[in-house]
Amino acid sequence: MPRSFRRVVTGHNAQGRSIFVMDGVPPVVHSRGAGSTAVTEFWQTDRTPASNAGNDDPTPGQPQRVPPPKHGSKFRVVEYPPDSQRVAALRAPGSSHDAKSEGYVRDLANKRHPGFHKTDSIDYAIVLSGEIWALMDEGEVLLKTGDVLIQRGTSHAWSNRTEEPCCVAFVLIDAEPV
Repeated sequence: MPRSFRRVVTGHNAQGRSIFVMDGVPPVVHSRGAGSTAVTEFWQTDRTPASNAGNDDPTPGQPQRVPPPKHGSKFRVVEYPPDSQRVAALRAPGSSHDAKSEGYVRDLANKRHPGFHKTDSIDYAIVLSGEIWALMDEGEVLLKTGDVLIQRGTSHAWSNRTEEPCCVAFVLIDAEPV
């Protein structure tokens, strides 16, 4: 069962005064069941600079895709189950990592972990709970609660070598391909 989050969003009323426009559970959570990551989508923009006009929620109805929209951004939290459960799910036919979308490439040549992939984005990753290994083509580093990783369009994977879930918040911003 994915972790439940509360999302509070601000906006403006007709007089231009600041107000709270949303307060509740985020409307989009992607999970393919046991052993798979759970992805909670909090917000998305489709251009830079982003627009703060209106109070509509841009998150529902968007296709499930790893990278942010072209010229846009995404804010999400990913809950990684232990690799003891997740690796088999990644190797299964129809895995979410089989998805093809613009700006996303699964790195099938990398045999270190089946989750290796690359996106045309700069990603700010903040470990909210647990610990996780960030894997690069050359090397790996253990990240713990409170640690931050800046991922700059590199081939990478996430490996949870504990038996507890790990939650990582991500801000993904569209970037030029490397």
